[in-house]
Amino acid sequence: MHFNPTERIALFIDGANLYSAARSLNADLDFRKLLDTFRQKAILVRAFYYTAVIEGEEFSALKPLVDWLDYNGFTVVTKPVKRFTDAQGHTKTKGNMDIELAVDMLEFAAHVDHMVLFSGDGDFRRLVQAVQAKGVRITVISTTRTQPPQIADELRRQADVFVELNDLLPDISRPRTTPTPPSSRSFEIERPA
Repeated sequence: MHFNPTERIALFIDGANLYSAARSLNADLDFRKLLDTFRQKAILVRAFYYTAVIEGEEFSALKPLVDWLDYNGFTVVTKPVKRFTDAQGHTKTKGNMDIELAVDMLEFAAHVDHMVLFSGDGDFRRLVQAVQAKGVRITVISTTRTQPPQIADELRRQADVFVELNDLLPDISRPRTTPTPPSSRSFEIERPA
């Protein structure tokens, strides 16, 4: 990644999209390392994280992450997931954060020189073009190393710079712990006295 150390940057993380890309690469992200990586490259003005949340559940696996991000330097933008029933009677959920992310990028363009978008969603191509027209450089981070690729070709082409998420993982992920399979564990057998 190429950043000028004096440029002001902002991160815009499409949480669901980044989670999907990292999972497809079999990686666990370390958001503290992610912040530190970008703070070392330039002047990090703000790091936004967008995600939809299910309200009313006693426990949500997303809640600890959202709380941690909120207390550790991220501006977390959430909205409740909407539930609906389709024509076949199946209950579905919808929690798209595209509009919130787009509005924030457009509003924040006057305050930074460079934006980093963590998403591969092709719907953001026109947004990237509009922000570039305001004089802001855009780096898009996603992956082509999965089948299918997690980045839309039109978004990749529109970005000033595309960074392969897999190449960034050594700087922003934590090692995965793999449990030892039962067959390879050592056991002591107690013998009768």
